[in-house]
Amino acid sequence: MTLDDNVAALVGTAAAVGHVAIAVAVTVHVLLYKRSVGAAVSWIGIAWLSPFLGGLLYAIMGINRVKRRALRLKRQHTPLAAATSTATVARDSLTPLEYAVGRLTGLPSKPGNIVEMLHSGDEAYPRMLEEIGRARTTVGLCSYIFRADSAGEKFHEALIEAQRRGVKVRVLIDGVGGGYFWSGTYNRLRQAGVPIARFLHSYFPWRTPFVNLRNHRKLLVIDGRVAFTGGLNIGAENVTAENPAHPVRDTHFRIEGPVVEQLTDAFADDWQFTTGEQLDDGWFPTLEPVGTVMARVVPSGPDEDMEQIEFVALHAISCARESIRVVTPYFLPGEPLTMALGLAAMRGINVDILLPENSNHVILDWARQVPLQPLIQAGCRIWLLPAPFDHSKLMTIDDSWSFIGSANWDTRSFRLNFELNVELHDAAFARQIVAATTPKRRMTVADIDGVSLPIRLRNSAARLLQPYL
Repeated sequence: MTLDDNVAALVGTAAAVGHVAIAVAVTVHVLLYKRSVGAAVSWIGIAWLSPFLGGLLYAIMGINRVKRRALRLKRQHTPLAAATSTATVARDSLTPLEYAVGRLTGLPSKPGNIVEMLHSGDEAYPRMLEEIGRARTTVGLCSYIFRADSAGEKFHEALIEAQRRGVKVRVLIDGVGGGYFWSGTYNRLRQAGVPIARFLHSYFPWRTPFVNLRNHRKLLVIDGRVAFTGGLNIGAENVTAENPAHPVRDTHFRIEGPVVEQLTDAFADDWQFTTGEQLDDGWFPTLEPVGTVMARVVPSGPDEDMEQIEFVALHAISCARESIRVVTPYFLPGEPLTMALGLAAMRGINVDILLPENSNHVILDWARQVPLQPLIQAGCRIWLLPAPFDHSKLMTIDDSWSFIGSANWDTRSFRLNFELNVELHDAAFARQIVAATTPKRRMTVADIDGVSLPIRLRNSAARLLQPYL
């Protein structure tokens, strides 16, 4: 055997030992930390069948390194006993839901709020800009997308002006959605001296804690007294009156009352996580009841012990007695939610799911065909909304309980993104949401079965990407 043969043999042995060591390490980590059996089996298979590459992929995409650096260091959640005892929801079929969400979030339901529904940027942007213009002490703004276009520039000017007149302004945009390589908003506000940060952003991949995690929340809090939240990003495509090339309909909400403290708290957590700065008590004034709506914030993200928004949706479905209505731009939930909706329809509940006829993510449109078929067969009614693309995220139960916010009905929103929803106990408001979401064309099984075999294969293959879409 020549020297070259010996070197080759040693290199081969070293590579084999290295592969086995990495695969074993991945296997141990997966067995200890992955709760999903499907995900665990997949990652173990990738690690063993793809030498070195499998381990690298798991290190980049499979390990959740995101942990809150400070959870409520100064402002603690209300203890559960107090949270549940102060709620005044009437004893009805949704009482177990009220109790379950309190146990899940550790937050109390807050009575005495006003919630106003706003349609797209046409109605929401002027109201948001007006409140920023009236701000006296603080403005906190968090947005997944914040474009430096005709719509975004108005916000730039309002935020800069607020900063100049002495208001404490903090702006947080996502490190990817807000522009990974270039963010005109970040550059503009930073040059003007407005404190702005990008969530989990780094130009160096090895410094990014987890490239697959994004802050998808949309939240504006002014003086700790008024808040806006929902599904609306900041961009010209959301102002339909200006006839953008690719218009987007959406639904946003203005909230005033005691629950704004929880919304401000959510923003303060995200800001501290990103920058290390803890917002002072000036951001949290004493709030008095101003309306009749009972509300509670439901935050969710990969730093939580449980998928809180997904679990709230599951609890709500189980408590429904008459109707369930879901409006979402993307529909690709996990099997538990799909099964819960189907079982609800089978026990005689009217289940209506409203989806855009065509979203802005074609692969998601392909993939959603697979879970929709058994839902239709179970008796769920699937409605397709015509263009322009509707980006709203809404849910109602029995025309008396509502769930609004930033979370889509897909695995990414429920388990990977940082999301923020608000649950509302108010029959008049729930009926308002139902009235604003009029079904259009109903989808049938024939719409799915009537496609060709290649299309069905394409749709099923797209479904395999569910954990990352």
